[in-house]
Amino acid sequence: MNSMYAYLPVAAALLGYLIGSLSFAVIVSQAMGLNDPRTYGSKNPGATNVLRSGSKAAAVVTLLLDAAKGWLPVALVHWFGQPYGLGEGTMAVTGLAAFVGHLYPVFFRFVGGKGVATALGVLLGISPLLGLAVAGTWLAMAWFFRYSSLASLTAAIAAPICYVLADGLAWYFNKSVLLSLSVMSLLLIYRHAENIGRLARGTESRLGGKKAKS
Repeated sequence: MNSMYAYLPVAAALLGYLIGSLSFAVIVSQAMGLNDPRTYGSKNPGATNVLRSGSKAAAVVTLLLDAAKGWLPVALVHWFGQPYGLGEGTMAVTGLAAFVGHLYPVFFRFVGGKGVATALGVLLGISPLLGLAVAGTWLAMAWFFRYSSLASLTAAIAAPICYVLADGLAWYFNKSVLLSLSVMSLLLIYRHAENIGRLARGTESRLGGKKAKS
């Protein structure tokens, strides 16, 4: 990479973080006249908690925008970065920065969501097939076991594995991408620590069911 462009990967990652820091659960709720999702339910600023407000429309918009903010920074690097030497590794690092922005948003006192939708957006930006494979994993687990958290945890573990299997078959995979995906997966698991505890105790809520008593 030309030395005059050496700062661009850092700039791309910073832009990704700032885009990721837009907490759409809060923004959409305010725009639609709903309560701040950080004040009810799980107090998690994400689409699932927005759904507890009773507005399915707000939850769907939040879900789509959270995914879009993970996809967009990666797509921007893909579209405009190649002439400046920004490749697949920079795309992945920028996506990871957007994901971290969702978890710890600078615009919202570093209190963010769990990052499932944003992570999916990042994966779709890196590789649509990878994103679809991981989304399929989530859907299959959610369908059979009816636990959103378990589906998310399984998808988090599956993401780097799917990447290695897909690119590893050609005896090649980008180490920066694998590292970024692995860090993202570990952060997802960390953010679901309370859910893991409830799953172990059998008190986790099922999709479409009543909230379990703890």
